[in-house]
Amino acid sequence: MHAFLSCLKHFRRICMLLSQMEKRQHCLICKLNLEESLAHRLEALGMTEHSKLEVVNRKGKGTLIIKLRGSQYALGEDITKNIEVEKI
Repeated sequence: MHAFLSCLKHFRRICMLLSQMEKRQHCLICKLNLEESLAHRLEALGMTEHSKLEVVNRKGKGTLIIKLRGSQYALGEDITKNIEVEKI
């Protein structure tokens, strides 16, 4: 068991910013680096750590249309550049 825990310490997810994702890519949410009230609002919509989402479309610099738990949302660059995701 000790060897297993030792291996886990070295395992790290490779996260990037949601704003860097391309159209039609899927990812898992690693971390929301947002002010508390906005983070709570997004969590209420189902955007929690380890949630899967798809980038449906890109609009401009960092504005994205995402699909999360069957619903689509538009997120501005000020939000997408503060959400860490892991590409899957």
